[in-house]
Amino acid sequence: MFSNEVLFFGGFILAISVMLLLDLGVFNKKDHVVKFGEAAAWTVAWIALALVFYLIINTHGDLIHGVENYAQLEMIRDKYASHIQLIPGNFEESLEIYRKNMSLEFITGYLLEYALSVDNIFVIILIFSSFSVRPKYYKKVLFWGVLGAILMRFLFIFLGSALMQRFEWIIYLFGLLLVYQGGKIFFEGGGDEKIDPAKHPVVKFTSKYFPVFPRYVREHFFVLKHGKWMITPLFVVVLIVEFTDLIFAVDSVPAVFSVTKDPYIVFFSNIFAIMGLRSMFFFLSNIMGLFRFLKYGLGVLLVFIGGKMLAHDYLEELGFKTVYSLYIILGIIAVSILASVIFPEKKESEQSLANS
Repeated sequence: MFSNEVLFFGGFILAISVMLLLDLGVFNKKDHVVKFGEAAAWTVAWIALALVFYLIINTHGDLIHGVENYAQLEMIRDKYASHIQLIPGNFEESLEIYRKNMSLEFITGYLLEYALSVDNIFVIILIFSSFSVRPKYYKKVLFWGVLGAILMRFLFIFLGSALMQRFEWIIYLFGLLLVYQGGKIFFEGGGDEKIDPAKHPVVKFTSKYFPVFPRYVREHFFVLKHGKWMITPLFVVVLIVEFTDLIFAVDSVPAVFSVTKDPYIVFFSNIFAIMGLRSMFFFLSNIMGLFRFLKYGLGVLLVFIGGKMLAHDYLEELGFKTVYSLYIILGIIAVSILASVIFPEKKESEQSLANS
């Protein structure tokens, strides 16, 4: 069974690696400004791939753990999905129940991670603006940022899963963290954030321990000057994006663990959301100002997820299902977007007329 998990996981990593290589070497040989239409097309493509993977899990989800008989299925159920009811003695129907539960957990985790990525996009836009990165280099910075994020999420997710299985009380710690972060986002969501490049901890760290060239050198991350290799500001921005994703992972990864305890499902949903982050960045960066209440919605979303983790035993007794989480997540996002459309932010000219 363990070898089957390794085989499936290895195949997934190989497929993602091929996509990244194609993206880097075929579709984006030249740095360019990503237009709205291109970003929209890639966003649809990545969402479509996630839906295809959802269908694969729905029909062949047992391959992830290499389930071959009822005893193995019961063991995996007890380990990762104790809330689902199997049919004793009926392996085929029990397997169908298990697959449907896995696929629902995947799509719910994916949607949750994708929604939380929006907050990440807010900050990345701020980073690019604060560090005066040219728009034609956005995609290259985000490519390497995504690659680093995949590696960090792998470590974070499987370490978190191991800790949760060993120390059950950690789920309550995650829940408190999410409620705190959600409340913080909700009450501070409307504030104007700013980044001082000189005071950023990543800038201070790299400047102290590595030679940093004082200006951008086109698309290069490193430059050779007077026989000495130096880091360019563009590479520092990549490090800042990685640092930012690490901070956001502290919120988003525990949030997906509220949906499923299966680290493979958490990882798969995270990776598909991260892979679609770049295209969504270019898609949303042009229209982000239209959704003034979206950040407040994300705050409410984190509070809900945190509360669900804190009350998970009680909710299981009440029969709270994964699909209910999916409906609530969709509802919170829909309400925040709808409120933004109905109550758009007034422009400065309109505000000045109203005050006069």
